[in-house]
Amino acid sequence: MLYSRQTFLVAGLSRSGIAASEFLLSRGARVYCFDDVEEGSVAASAEALRARGCVIVHKAELEERAKECDVLVLSPGIPVDHPLSVSFRHAGKRVIGESELGALALRCPVVAVTGTNGKTTTVTMIDGIFRAAGMKSVACGNIGRPVTSCVSELGEDGVAVAEISSFQLETLSSLRPHVAVVLNVTEDHLNRHYNMENYIYLKSRILKNSTESEYAVLNYDDPVVRGFAAKTKAKTVWFSLREPVEGGYLSEGCFCYLGEKLFPVSELPLDGEHNAANALAAVCAAKIMGVGTETIVSALKTFRGVAHRLQRIGELGGVTFIDDSKATNVDSAVKAVKSVKGESVLLVGGKDKGYSYEPLFDAVKTSGVVHCVIYGENAFRILNAALKKGYTSVTLCRPFDVAVRVAFLTARPGQNLLLSPASASFDAFRNYEERGERFKELLALLSAEGSARAGDAKAREDEAAE
Repeated sequence: MLYSRQTFLVAGLSRSGIAASEFLLSRGARVYCFDDVEEGSVAASAEALRARGCVIVHKAELEERAKECDVLVLSPGIPVDHPLSVSFRHAGKRVIGESELGALALRCPVVAVTGTNGKTTTVTMIDGIFRAAGMKSVACGNIGRPVTSCVSELGEDGVAVAEISSFQLETLSSLRPHVAVVLNVTEDHLNRHYNMENYIYLKSRILKNSTESEYAVLNYDDPVVRGFAAKTKAKTVWFSLREPVEGGYLSEGCFCYLGEKLFPVSELPLDGEHNAANALAAVCAAKIMGVGTETIVSALKTFRGVAHRLQRIGELGGVTFIDDSKATNVDSAVKAVKSVKGESVLLVGGKDKGYSYEPLFDAVKTSGVVHCVIYGENAFRILNAALKKGYTSVTLCRPFDVAVRVAFLTARPGQNLLLSPASASFDAFRNYEERGERFKELLALLSAEGSARAGDAKAREDEAAE
């Protein structure tokens, strides 16, 4: 791609859109930028890009300006069937994403991870192992830094550990990871991808360019993912919680790889079978990349998890607050309620993604969840699913802040207050991180209010004593 001879329209000034714009400017391209939000932080980002040479396109002029552009760069939040994307395709023009720009420019090996759940945890595990081994590793993609922002830093001797979402796979065609990891495929994003067939197809695209010299690390326990082996030329390395496979597996309570015992599962700091599966996938990727057993074991034994994924953020009045805001689909929330120890009050709700919530209440009925506080845009859909499953220990409470307060008042000392929404955050927040941070802020606020009440009560007691 000869950047200096083409004009790019970057649609969406999120983190990836900003990175794509900066990358293209650094290579001499003419860059137009557009976002349908034109105030707040987006306006500030647009102004910073304008100062660097971008042409900022406003809504009223978008149609005409788009005609001047050769390539459309879509942010992951904009679907490929958006009218802007459709118009570019009808005109015979190229539509790509920021990750595709990065894939075209990278000169180092890539370990790419996709799946419905566990991507961020697994990428963080792999990156931590590589760093412990002295490798120049960068976690990027759907986690942390956009791919284009890492290209110069990685050079030819680094390793890009890329989290790849289905949204990114819509516009990603050039990626050829040396190791492609597929963790699982369950219902998610059906409001965007319409049906499971489309979603499964998108997940399989991470393997589309693999040849006999690359590797596919696949979950043997997931029938959909197991089927991907027949669709790739890459060497298949399996991981399994159930079977002694050619790859990573469990045996006698230990993590194993190709017959070698690594360490007991009980010594992994994270609870839950899903985290054991994530660790096995990380072991496979690390072994393929030549990392020694001692380094892998040390890194995994000291791994502390990722923010907003079953993260214990504090305790108040004997109630433990657990932030699992990253559980943006039903399967992830099911794993959470199954793995959290003790009794819990569950906070669930947000932006609907087009799937059934009934499996969540199948899991809730056999878990330690004693009550559900349902909130958010999809509250009535979730309530209907609960009632269909005969689960009636619920409170309906739409605003998030009020729902947290109600859940705290409902929980008894010794119980957990578990935020595991099974939903996207976009009804009230920019992303799941912001939702999780608000949960933490509310814990601090409730704590301060409790201290103030205790102080007032003490003052009244002192007055009465006088």
